[in-house]
Amino acid sequence: MTTRETTSYLPRTDGMWPDDVKRRFVDRAFVVAFFAVQWPWLARSLSGGSRAVKQALLERLELAPDALPNLGSWKADTGFLTLIVDHIERNRPKTVLELGAGASSLVVAKALQQNGGGHLISCDQHGDFIAATREWLHEHGVDAEMRATPLRQAPGDWPGIWYDHGPLPEQIDMLVIDGPPWTIHPYVRGAAETLFDRLPVGGTILLDDAARPGERIVAARWRERWPNFRFDLVNKGTKGTLIGVRER
Repeated sequence: MTTRETTSYLPRTDGMWPDDVKRRFVDRAFVVAFFAVQWPWLARSLSGGSRAVKQALLERLELAPDALPNLGSWKADTGFLTLIVDHIERNRPKTVLELGAGASSLVVAKALQQNGGGHLISCDQHGDFIAATREWLHEHGVDAEMRATPLRQAPGDWPGIWYDHGPLPEQIDMLVIDGPPWTIHPYVRGAAETLFDRLPVGGTILLDDAARPGERIVAARWRERWPNFRFDLVNKGTKGTLIGVRER
């Protein structure tokens, strides 16, 4: 499965929870409560963006018209993907770390190829998805370091579980956050802050799904904890993107 397959309403949940981490009742309750609040937003996100925007993105990346047939819902939409390309063209990052593989993997790899090169590391908790995405990228003439990444107890005061990503480069120029899924916990992506110190001045964070209630709370915490970053919510596409830039 990759973005070539039909988009489902909810992300995959099989094989995610580690055996040595107990899932708390309060975490399950948070998921149910936030689903009740955000289901209209989830329904709107199924579209994935307009055909015209998708076509423009594919032409910009010199990809075939059928390269991104299914977007939306838990997959990236055209607004988020276009913002990724904008930032790569402008900033020419050398190292990109992506949390949550899929359509964004192809877009990042292709944009890097067109703009001076660079190294993409992509982490996802589903090993079969990583293997299929790696093959898919090769079909389009690009490559990336695709990591099948198990999940572990979330660090710090963040709930849920987080990527056991292993060694990473000392410097990450661009951090793309599109996982883990909110069905673990609405605040699950907050633990990405453990990587913020690796971004240099001018480094960029792009958080997908940033208009959701859970991600808005995460963003508020990040603004409080990381005053050396500027965080802006950009309502481009169906799901919103939080863009963080390190200023000092």
